[in-house]
Formats: sequence, structure tokens, C-alpha cells
Amino acid sequence: MITDDRWSTFKLTADVDTDVRSMYEAWATPEGLETWFLRKADFFAIAGRKRETNEFIKKEDTYTWYWHGYDDTTVESGQILEANGSDFLKFTFTGGTIVSVYITCKLGVVIVELTQENIPEENDPEKNLYVQCQLGWTFYLANLKSVMEGGKDLRNKRKDLFSSFK
Repeated sequence: MITDDRWSTFKLTADVDTDVRSMYEAWATPEGLETWFLRKADFFAIAGRKRETNEFIKKEDTYTWYWHGYDDTTVESGQILEANGSDFLKFTFTGGTIVSVYITCKLGVVIVELTQENIPEENDPEKNLYVQCQLGWTFYLANLKSVMEGGKDLRNKRKDLFSSFK
């Protein structure tokens, strides 16, 4: 069987009018992630201690994430593989994939580069992580930009709207 590596990795970028430190805080603290990405983000240190909402995550922390539109039985769990405290983090994600986030500043604009790799091959479009995750990250990077630049949070947080579409 010949595999096509083009479907195992994707890269997205976003430019945001902010500073590198604020952007890192948005990705590397529970409070930051909850402002633009998650309903709730719990991180646990190696010793099992739950990190405070404004505390930076560290390498080897584990996490449990909760999504808007789902109850607490739908979670994403994983581990922080790298977090350098300033401009880079890497974590495990759905389906055994790995997400890396690089934050740089070019010409006074912060650039976020997100790479998701190790995506398993799947023929069923509903289970295709390449497509589903790329769509999801595109939305969340747009929401990150909106929130960081003082705009609206674009997430739908109304549970009553989700239940009517089943």
C-alpha cells in the first residue's frame, strides 16, 4: 500500500495585532485558552496538581479539555510535549496527532503558525481528521484573532441551540 504524506500534516498561519507574550498566554494558560478556544481547560502537573487558571502550562502536563456545545462526557485528553515559556508549544491531540504552535513577530505583527501532524489516513469523510481538524483550527484561529484584537468571540455558547439539530 502506498501512503500519501500530503494528508498526514497541515500548516495554518494567522497574523494578529498583539504582542508575543499575550499570544503565548492565550495558548499556554487555562484562562487564555478559555477566552477563544475551549469551554474549560484543566491542566495537571506531573504530581497531579491542577494548574491555576493563569498559570503557564509546562512540558509533561496532562490536560482535559471541554468544548462548548457538549456536556462534560465529551472531552479531549492529552499531554503537553513541549512548552518553552515564550513562543512555542507542542501537544498531543485527537486521534494520536501532534499539534505544534510557533509564535513569531514579523514587521510588528504577531504570526501564529500551527502545524498538525501524524494524522491517520481515513477514507470516511466524517472521520477524516485532516479535513475536520483543518476546518476547526481555521475557525479557532479566526476567533483567536477576533478576540485578541478586541472583537467578538465568534463561538456559539448557547446550549439550547445545539440540542435542536440532532
